[in-house]
Amino acid sequence: MAPTQSDRRGETKKGDQVNYSEGAVGRVFVLRLEDGEILNDTLEAFARDKALSRALAFYLGGSADGSRVVVGPKAGTDAIVPLVHVLAGSREVLALGTLFPNEAGEPVLHMHAAAGREGDATVGCTRTGLSTWLVGEVVLLEILGTDARRVEDPATGFGLLQASV
Repeated sequence: MAPTQSDRRGETKKGDQVNYSEGAVGRVFVLRLEDGEILNDTLEAFARDKALSRALAFYLGGSADGSRVVVGPKAGTDAIVPLVHVLAGSREVLALGTLFPNEAGEPVLHMHAAAGREGDATVGCTRTGLSTWLVGEVVLLEILGTDARRVEDPATGFGLLQASV
């Protein structure tokens, strides 16, 4: 068996300590987003309205000119500073994400999207404002039977998934 990346660095292997929980699929929601709706804002508001705490989210549709995605941290800094990319022109988008509550119980969507136009593609996190162009299709699969949540990591400031609570 080939060594894992962590083995090569001399770190301990965590294979037996996988942070996980098991759940089941509950309700299934199918949504149509309209032109100009902001993906994360719309899905998080819908989740609050429907008491949807945990879900798998799929998005298929378009992004409007000027939509923004995070494409990585800026290089050369000690702090994690998001590198935001502004999408030029409307684009075709396919995205996948998860919805879990933060420590205050509010639903938080973490979604990554691939957005393409004329052979050019950008992949990034939608948290900075992916705006729907014309129409967007969303499917939300509710996850029941788990207490997974996003817990703030002091080192990064990110709300990281804690699957086993």
